[in-house]
Amino acid sequence: MHDNDAFRFTEEERELLAKTADALTAYSGKPVFAETGIAENGMEWVAFGIPLAPEEEADEETMHIQMGGEQAQWLGSRGGVEDDPHALYDCVFLWAIQISDEEGARFVKLDQEGDVADVSDDLAELLPFGFTEAELPDDDEEDDDDEDDDALPPGVTLH
Repeated sequence: MHDNDAFRFTEEERELLAKTADALTAYSGKPVFAETGIAENGMEWVAFGIPLAPEEEADEETMHIQMGGEQAQWLGSRGGVEDDPHALYDCVFLWAIQISDEEGARFVKLDQEGDVADVSDDLAELLPFGFTEAELPDDDEEDDDDEDDDALPPGVTLH
């Protein structure tokens, strides 16, 4: 059993996972939950799921999981769902990522059937969206668009 920080998501990784859940919510128009937990072997995992509406029944062909409960550790905004954060939800399982102690495979991604889909030492490689800090131009750099504006006669506006 592993019980140290090497087998836990870092704060930076947790933020990336939270942003992923929130971006999936925006992209799909449905709430997407991300919940973390610790497996029996001491490794941390995160599962992504879409909660079913109370009147909605799970499709027999689609894997679904229970998310939430008293010990739930949510990442992200839970798709804007403002119910009791300790409620249980029946969710369509999207995928999960587990931390691994295998060399070259710190992260193991499981697909909708729970099968290994991919492995990587870089969490971002396993996520559907790229979240990188865009480089902003220096404030000292001049705006090249201003040069074109000088060539226009006064009172003329380009549309």
